[in-house]
Amino acid sequence: MKSIKTLLVVAALTLSSVAMAEGGGDRAFARMEAARQVSMEAYQVAQKQGTQTPVADSNPKEDDHVKC
Repeated sequence: MKSIKTLLVVAALTLSSVAMAEGGGDRAFARMEAARQVSMEAYQVAQKQGTQTPVADSNPKEDDHVKC
């Protein structure tokens, strides 16, 4: 009986780790990588053309915040 319980516990832990590994992390990482490549290509084209390179704004605007 103890060996069956041990086997069930091991099987449950194995299945849960496999299920967690199949999450959407790989898809999210692939989308981030594709977006990075597109932005790097746009940056390189802007540099070659001599135009101003795009810069992300790190400061949020006041209008974007909800005031209570």
